[in-house]
Amino acid sequence: MLRRIFSVICSKDYYDIDGKRYYVRELIGQGGFSTVDLVSESTSDRLYALKKIRCHSIEDEQAAEQEIRYHKQINHPSVIECLAFRTVGSADISNNHTSLVLLLLPFYKFGSLQTLLEKRQARREPLPDKLILSYFQQICEGLAAIHLIGAAHRDLKPGNILLAPNDRVVIMDLGSAAPARLEITSYNAAQRLQDDAGERCSMTYRAPELFNVQNPTTIDERTDIWSLGCLLYALCYYKSPYDEVFERGDSVALAVSSGTNHFPHSTTSGVNASFNDLISTMLVVDPKERPFIADVLQSIDALKACCNL
Repeated sequence: MLRRIFSVICSKDYYDIDGKRYYVRELIGQGGFSTVDLVSESTSDRLYALKKIRCHSIEDEQAAEQEIRYHKQINHPSVIECLAFRTVGSADISNNHTSLVLLLLPFYKFGSLQTLLEKRQARREPLPDKLILSYFQQICEGLAAIHLIGAAHRDLKPGNILLAPNDRVVIMDLGSAAPARLEITSYNAAQRLQDDAGERCSMTYRAPELFNVQNPTTIDERTDIWSLGCLLYALCYYKSPYDEVFERGDSVALAVSSGTNHFPHSTTSGVNASFNDLISTMLVVDPKERPFIADVLQSIDALKACCNL
């Protein structure tokens, strides 16, 4: 114990947040807009995840502040909690100044759903039906809390779902979240949304209306419902239905806009065929014909009742 504390104290990197000092142990995640370190206090064994967002402009700072606001507004066991935050410095592009926004988050040692699915696929060991439905219901309940405050997550995927003890799952990364309902009334607004989706929304889980944003159009929270359909597909079959399209080098945009869903044969996959029906209700190209999250939760209850899950 003393040796561990000494090694942490001797770490060169540390960050002060809310009067406490957190020492960096190692880098555990890196994305296009942020990095995540594993940190701890010198006098405690408890580990945390420290998300660091480097801001190069006022717009970057505003996006980070929006992420913090969403965390403050959401209090749900299936959405990751922000324990503390701090902004270091001030972004000023004219003087080449940057700022650093720090978010202190819980650390989940079991990793992400993506890692679990990769391990299961390597062993050819699908998730049990009850666990699939339990995971999916928790994700939907967390997403309902996000939609309740008028936001959409916009990057739901297995890599953004953390595994918690006792078969619990937690939605992470509100950095891609944005106001759910948008009225697009100009070419420039359509292009900005399309470019932003290209940067922040993973291609094989991205809704069709975000690949080619029309003008005029209305975007709402049902972009997340499409991603949910891809996510449930991955829970059943290890990957998004469009991962193979991407891996072949074919156009994902054309594939998602085709409206054709292909499912492995139920007798060989071992997956409850009712899951395919639920997936199909969400993977509808026209967003106006997709269910809202409350409808999806009702479908889950019906599925549990009819299939004894």
